[in-house]
Amino acid sequence: MIIATLAFYLFAIVAVISALNVIFQRNPVHSVLWLILTFFNAAGLFVLLGAEFVAMILVVVYVGAVAVLFLFVVMMLDINITMIREGFLKYLWVGASIGLILLIELAVVFGGWVMSPESEGLRGAPAPAPGAVSNTEALGLLLYTDYAYVFQAAGLVLLVAMVGAIVLTLRRRPGVRKQKISEQVNRRVADTLEIVKVETGKGAS
Repeated sequence: MIIATLAFYLFAIVAVISALNVIFQRNPVHSVLWLILTFFNAAGLFVLLGAEFVAMILVVVYVGAVAVLFLFVVMMLDINITMIREGFLKYLWVGASIGLILLIELAVVFGGWVMSPESEGLRGAPAPAPGAVSNTEALGLLLYTDYAYVFQAAGLVLLVAMVGAIVLTLRRRPGVRKQKISEQVNRRVADTLEIVKVETGKGAS
């Protein structure tokens, strides 16, 4: 019990510190590395809770795919930090307002759970035997029955975030030639072909 408690505090403290470093690091590459450390500590917390499947998914999917993709994209984009910081104070109030709204929503959710008359009954509901339902099956039953709409809403949020990331990182560089299919389809022969009459023996100049 003492070892489990010490491990919990170790994982929790390191996770909080690494999560703060994800936000406050000036170098985006360092932020991604701190994010990977946060995922590993979160996986350790899930192992302590007995959710080995969730811990494995967190390491395999998020660390092995998502975080590596973040690192690859950040290094390939070569983001200009100075240009990004120029509009920091301009949009600070927007970010602060959104953060305040999210904080109020979390307070409403947790406050409703604590003050709800059904919360005590749900807490005291009998749990199935550990051998009757596996961890993966219990997670699937809970996720795709009680929280199916929330799961779909999370997918839509991720889709919007992906589109927003593409729009934010799309930069138009001068001097780069790009294919314009509409112009190619609508072009006329007179715009691309010129017939030159050459007199015999004089050649083309």
